[in-house]
Amino acid sequence: MNLVRFPGLGLEFNISRIAFKIGNIAIYKYSILIVLGIVVGLILARFSKEKFGINFDTVLEGFIGGIIFGVIGARVYYVLFRLPYYLSNPSQILKLRDGGIAIYGGIISIIIFLLIYCKIKKINFLDLADYLVPYLALGQSFGRWGNFFNIEAYGSATRSIFRMGIESSAGYIEVHPVFLYESICTLIIFVILSILKRKRKFKGQVFYMYFILYGFVRMILEGLRVDSLYLGIFRISQILSIVLFLGFLIVYVLKSKKASKA
Repeated sequence: MNLVRFPGLGLEFNISRIAFKIGNIAIYKYSILIVLGIVVGLILARFSKEKFGINFDTVLEGFIGGIIFGVIGARVYYVLFRLPYYLSNPSQILKLRDGGIAIYGGIISIIIFLLIYCKIKKINFLDLADYLVPYLALGQSFGRWGNFFNIEAYGSATRSIFRMGIESSAGYIEVHPVFLYESICTLIIFVILSILKRKRKFKGQVFYMYFILYGFVRMILEGLRVDSLYLGIFRISQILSIVLFLGFLIVYVLKSKKASKA
């Protein structure tokens, strides 16, 4: 058990990464929360009225395939940016239960899979992306709580009212609970995208908005983290967030102007 405090809020929790055991196999809360996010997203997708002419069975196949490729891609991305460690400890590569996935790797893999899937099924990629992307944000919101139980994805020292007190290798520290910030922000993004989905004016509108909103949020929050993946001296997720935010903002503005003239 680990003691986690929120002194500014007068809260403290004794937490364990393990939810329960089946024999000698430990089932981690991180895994349960990711699965829960997927299940809730799938249920909401099933009852969504805005399917853009796509049969739900087709969506279900794409959803499941995207999740599988997404998890693989998220792990590969994480391993690649910590390659020296994993080359020295290859047995750790497949130990997903301990955490160690990167959302951008997952998103890139999901997009590649869905592009191929849509080509095979002869459906419009942007229609399917607009249909599904709000549930990606919702899944992220659930998944970040897995970071809480693993005591990871936290930030630098702070005296903020929301500060989180944890035991580290340097002793007791009070830090930004970045996982909490991102969980709240992605939940808000889910709500915004769900509303936008009902009023879609052009193909890709919801998809583009996701990257605008999440890119902006991640760009800021990544600067607070102490466990960022680096490329040289640069935080790779922060650089990618800036590129995605600006790139999709430009595309969104151009598409909006074109749609208003139609």
